[in-house]
Amino acid sequence: MPDNLWLIGMMGAGKSVVGRLVAESMGAAFVDVDSEVAARTGCSIATLWGESGEEAFRDMEAAAVKRIAATRGQVVATGGGVVLRDDNVEEMRGSGLVVWLRASPEVLAGRIEPDGTRPLLADGDAGERLAEILAERRHRSERDASLTVDTDDLGPTEVADAVEAAWTAS
Repeated sequence: MPDNLWLIGMMGAGKSVVGRLVAESMGAAFVDVDSEVAARTGCSIATLWGESGEEAFRDMEAAAVKRIAATRGQVVATGGGVVLRDDNVEEMRGSGLVVWLRASPEVLAGRIEPDGTRPLLADGDAGERLAEILAERRHRSERDASLTVDTDDLGPTEVADAVEAAWTAS
């Protein structure tokens, strides 16, 4: 089993839910990158994004990834855009197994509550925006992940079982 398990994928792919299930099953710590950033800054991701902008958020996200990668034995749910920076990917791959939880834009849109907490979905139709974002990031996720799990037709427990089996086998 690699030192850490990093879950990447779009918002709504199930990274946090699946991550918690795997961590509990394996007796590992669960860490959420966005929660780490929010805890350090004392504000929500939406507020941080709105007040400081995407670039500042991405800098804080990268610092969190680096800190998290220095500790072992964790299941880590990342933010959807973590793959946008190669340094993040190097940190993740250097400290564990990277698994892409892949889902279609239609499924993602059905899983996400329109509650204003997701800055990238603030404007326009969520399904269309998710399709655009996925198209922009797909090649990075395909390239950067050691394993891909399609989540469209699976429940969280089924996804967690597949991820746990891969983590244990690697």
